[in-house]
Amino acid sequence: MNIMKKIFLLFTAAVLSAGVVFAQDINEATENYNNGAMELQMGNNEAAIGYFQTALEMAEALGDEGIDVATNCRNIIPAVYLSTAKDQIKAKNYDAAVEQLNKAIEAAGKYENADVTADANELMPQVYVSKGNDFLQAKSFPEAEAAYKKALELDATNGMAAFRLGQALQQQNKVAEAEAAYVQAAANGQEKNANKQLSNMYVKLAQASNKAKKYQEVIDYAAKSNQYLENANAYRFAAGANQQLGKNDECIANYEKYLELSPNAKDAAGVKFTIAALYQQAGNKEKAKEYYQAVSTDPQYGPSAQEQLKTL
Repeated sequence: MNIMKKIFLLFTAAVLSAGVVFAQDINEATENYNNGAMELQMGNNEAAIGYFQTALEMAEALGDEGIDVATNCRNIIPAVYLSTAKDQIKAKNYDAAVEQLNKAIEAAGKYENADVTADANELMPQVYVSKGNDFLQAKSFPEAEAAYKKALELDATNGMAAFRLGQALQQQNKVAEAEAAYVQAAANGQEKNANKQLSNMYVKLAQASNKAKKYQEVIDYAAKSNQYLENANAYRFAAGANQQLGKNDECIANYEKYLELSPNAKDAAGVKFTIAALYQQAGNKEKAKEYYQAVSTDPQYGPSAQEQLKTL
């Protein structure tokens, strides 16, 4: 609508300045300009561009006599390309939007329209992010990856593009690349979301390694998870893996962190009983009593805990 208003004002100025003073050539240039304005008002942007370009060529050939019409055309042509691009973005025709943005940038550079250049350059990476989002939602992960990478080529500080790229890479099990993308996202305004995603990614890897009984991998992945954001499940997996490897002190430490982060976990009683038994095995009677006492009234573990308390 703003462009339409601007066109109308320019159109009026062209007519008033032309009057009866100019020769037939300037009248023809003005007529082409007016036709472009009318096409634009009807939403026929492509046709409008054709008229404006014709008017511009004719006005430029007239020298000083055509300077007003030429100036008006130079101002409006890049703006029409930009407006068309925005319409294509709304319609999710992203490839067409990119084509129009490139035309807007080219025309704005040629006609020294700094505002259109800035707007088009700002929109371009957003188009690729939107395109990537659609691919991501459709689970077309390689295509989403390509779109987000293109957005980041245009603007390396686009934190959302980096974050979404991490998600697309993670879905393809490209762990190292996903981590790099999330780190980039964290450095550009997405720290909270990126660190949470990184933590969850490494918890899932720890879980998978646990199923495969690769216990040192479990411990390493759990540590990576907690490096980005402390995760109760990461401590739980690490505790179980350490117990399997006979590293009881590490097991106790991880289980205690698990309970600290998730005191109301469904398996809290069982974890406390395990900690008590490990302390008892290590000869730390006071800590063993503390944890046995904590589950002494539990329906499942209470009876066994009470029996152990009698021996301590």
